[in-house]
Amino acid sequence: MNRRDAVLAFVALGAVPLAGTARAQPAAKPSRIAYLALASPETANHLWEAFKRRLNELGYIEGKNVVFEDRWALGKPERLPHLAKELVALKPDVILTLSGTTARAAQQVTTTIPIVIATISDPVGMGLVKSLARPGGNITGLSSLAGDFSPKLLELLLTVAPRLSRAAILFASDAGRAQLNNLQTAAQSISVNALMMEVQAPAGIENAFARMIHEHVGAVIVVAHPLLLLQKRQIAELATKNRIPSVFMSRDYPEVGGFMSYGPNFTDSVRDAARYADRILKGAKPSDLPVEQSSRFELVLNMKTAREMGLTVPQSILLRADLVIE
Repeated sequence: MNRRDAVLAFVALGAVPLAGTARAQPAAKPSRIAYLALASPETANHLWEAFKRRLNELGYIEGKNVVFEDRWALGKPERLPHLAKELVALKPDVILTLSGTTARAAQQVTTTIPIVIATISDPVGMGLVKSLARPGGNITGLSSLAGDFSPKLLELLLTVAPRLSRAAILFASDAGRAQLNNLQTAAQSISVNALMMEVQAPAGIENAFARMIHEHVGAVIVVAHPLLLLQKRQIAELATKNRIPSVFMSRDYPEVGGFMSYGPNFTDSVRDAARYADRILKGAKPSDLPVEQSSRFELVLNMKTAREMGLTVPQSILLRADLVIE
């Protein structure tokens, strides 16, 4: 064998283990993101899809470098502990939650897996984080600041019901105390009697409206919560049928016949939550990521419902609306 043949043989033999080594390199493990929801896919899947679309924009492709898991309690809070355990057993890299109830259920199962929140009104008051600036644990994300903007709902109601003296505040049992306290304080400041109506299950909604009629309330404010969102169509229909002006904290209600909403755009919030998930997947710790506060709010009016109820909406409100449904 001449020198040239010997060199070629050496290179060929040497290439074999190198090629074999390259083939032996394990494929990168895809990230796993879990979603724990109190509501149902019919009422809240659009938010989950918005979250996934934003992650896709950030370079995460389902089935390639990210895997998604979701569990839905279908409006039954008692199912959450079991569903949370199911998700944690899958060892996700991040868990997404959109309510205080689901965040708490996940937190009770794991203190190590990062939990990203969004659309939660008062994460500090609920004991989910130590402070907005320094969360201090495994939870971070977005706060909807419902406690701060909720008095605006009363102001909007007064524009269409200037003689309002009694208003119902419809809320789920574990709603953030900040928003309830602010609503009560705001009502007292304008001499409106606020009747607090707590709902613990969907079956209680009919009774709540029966009480509103009995108490002769002039309007109803519906506090944001997945349990109530699950019954959004029923709530909108009962308010319209009984000619009770209604204002909500989510555009989901006017879109199915509710009168008016004012609050954060929750789709924007979950897209922002995807940004948090991205940072965590790249190595950031939840305890080091301050909880952001919603800064984008929208006013949505359903004028078909307004006409059906005989309500006059001032031009000033129409001009301020981000969406008018005809």
